[in-house]
Formats: sequence, structure tokens, C-alpha cells
Amino acid sequence: MATQRLNSMEVKKINRNAIYRYLYNNPSTSIQEIASAVNLSLPTVTQNLKELQERELIIETGLFESTGGRKAKAMACNNTAKFSIGLDVTRNHVGIVAIDLSGRIVKNIRHQYPFNNTKTYFLGVGGLVEDFIADCAIEPGKILGVGIALPAILEAGRQTVSYATVIDFQGGNVRQFAEHIPYECVLSNDANAAGFAELWREQDLNNVVYLSLNNSVGGSIIVDNQIYTGQNHRSGEFGHMTIVPGGRTCYCGQKGCVDAYCSARILSDSTQGSISEFFELLRAGHEPQKTLWEEYLVYLVVAINNLRMLYDCDVILGGYAGANMEEHIDTLQELVARKNTFEADGSYLRVCKYKLEATAVGAALELVAGFIDNI
Repeated sequence: MATQRLNSMEVKKINRNAIYRYLYNNPSTSIQEIASAVNLSLPTVTQNLKELQERELIIETGLFESTGGRKAKAMACNNTAKFSIGLDVTRNHVGIVAIDLSGRIVKNIRHQYPFNNTKTYFLGVGGLVEDFIADCAIEPGKILGVGIALPAILEAGRQTVSYATVIDFQGGNVRQFAEHIPYECVLSNDANAAGFAELWREQDLNNVVYLSLNNSVGGSIIVDNQIYTGQNHRSGEFGHMTIVPGGRTCYCGQKGCVDAYCSARILSDSTQGSISEFFELLRAGHEPQKTLWEEYLVYLVVAINNLRMLYDCDVILGGYAGANMEEHIDTLQELVARKNTFEADGSYLRVCKYKLEATAVGAALELVAGFIDNI
């Protein structure tokens, strides 16, 4: 079979991308170090760095100490060259974040804004986005686009919603948002977006199951740093695994689903909807929070153990409830270890690193990833 040869422009892009990615993962490094790491000549690296500087994607951050000759320049990515906006659309709220190219949250806000599949709603979301960007004082030309995460299953191509019960948006399309948002818009499943955020810039973590404990339970399966979407784009719907046959009725209509036992709502309903207040009262040993938590853990541990048995990889707890479990992780690891047939400890279980607006951050990061791919 004949091998197709790359033309000079394609080779140049591959080299430039390799140089940028090395700088992205190794801030403040020298030209010599870059050349050695990416196996390119100094003139090639120098020429590409010049082009990246002209595009304001990298900057000089100073000089290294001399080792006998001319001091080497320290180079780094200019993380504020571009920004991305992320939206977390829920039944009752819209969370908005702005992140820079590193994934750092520049600003975030959450509005109580109940979902309504009407033009008035989408017009209102567009207004919230434009006001937010104005408050951030980001130049419009620096914005990559808007990632929109939904509690819904998307069709291939992620333009259209194929299934949605948490919000009334089945059959909805990205165009309904894009009509009122003057930037590129991309739809994401909410749990997939949050899982994507967890693996961002993680060098030693490639395979993960992310369990999203929001007001509805979901998740994502990440294999070799890629989200596994499944044959019908429904993978990671952990909330609809049955853990109690004939048990409580789930919002989907089935009985005994994980969602009916492990959603954040199970906890926050005891504190008028405040998950943070639930954990504050739990910390202080209050009833009924203590009893409720002990019952919640029984079902959560079953769900976690099932995921470990299925996928044999790390499990990350996220969502409103997961983000508050750092101080309880030792207890959780001990409980899941007791259920495990093969392992004596539960060190595979950990809590999410993004405690704030993980879903919106993940939606925004998808645009950052696309931008970096095309440098």
C-alpha cells in the first residue's frame, strides 16, 4: 500500500503544534529544551516560536541563568491570548464561566433561570452571555466560542438533542442557542463535559469513570483520554442502572435506578435545596442529616463498586454532592474496599478536582481543545 506523503505545510503545522503543546505542558522552558524534547532542529524551533509569538500565543518570560554563554530565553504560552465561555444549563439555573487557555476560571456566575423551550428563554440566555462577557471585559475577538452543556443525550454530530427528560428539550437544536449568541456554539452532555474537565492536563491519567452526583445522576467513560459515547451515544447513563429491583420510582419512570437513591437532591432536600448546608449540618452531627447520609452511602457504595467491577479503572466523584466529599473520602474508600472482590483498599476512588462549575468548565474546554488542535 502506498503511503501518502505529507506536504510542507502539513509538516510545518505538525511541528508548530508539537512545539506549542510542549510549552503548554512545560511552562517557562528554553528553546534548547524544546528542540531536544520534540526532536527538531534549533532553526526549526526558532522559526516556529517566532510565528507563535507573532500570533501572541507565546511570550518570553525572562532569561535563564547563564551556563557559560549567552543566557537562554525562557518561553511560555500566553494563556490569555484566547478565552472560552462555558454554560451549564439545568432545569432551574444557568451557570456561566469564562476560562483562559490553561483552563483557569477567570469569572463565574450562576443565575436562577428555569429552562423553558421558548424563543424568549433562548433570547434571555443570549443576553446573560453578552452581559457576562461585558463584565469580564474580554475583547470579542479573543473569544473562541461558547460551550453549552445540557442534561440530555445528543445525536451524532452533537447538533440535536435525541433524549431529554430533566429539561423539556427533546428534539432541540444548537441553533436555538446560536441564534442569540454571536459566537460559535457547541453542545455537550453535562456529565461528559465534567468528566472531560477532570482529565484536562492530567499526564498520568488516561482511563477514568466519572460519576456525576448532581440533582440527576449521570457520568462519563473516558478511555485513552477520549470520551466513549457508546453505540447510541448513551454511554455513562449510570443514573439509570438498577440497584434496587422494584425500588423507588425514578424520574424516568423505572423503579430502583441509581438516580432515585444517589442524586444530590436526596441530600439537599433536607436543607431546602442547599447541598453545602447539608454537609455543614452533617459535619456538626445534626439529625436527620446524619441518618440520611448513612443511608445514602449504602447505595452509593454499591454503585461505585459496580463501576469498578465493570471498568477496572479509577472512579471520580463529581457533581454537587461529589464536590463536597473530600473530607469523607477515607470513609468512602474503606466502604468500597469491603465490597470489592479483588482489592483490599479503595484508593482507586477520588473526588473531583473542579469543585466549582465543573460542567461549564468542561464545555468551555472543548473549544480550547479544538483551538489547540488547530494551532
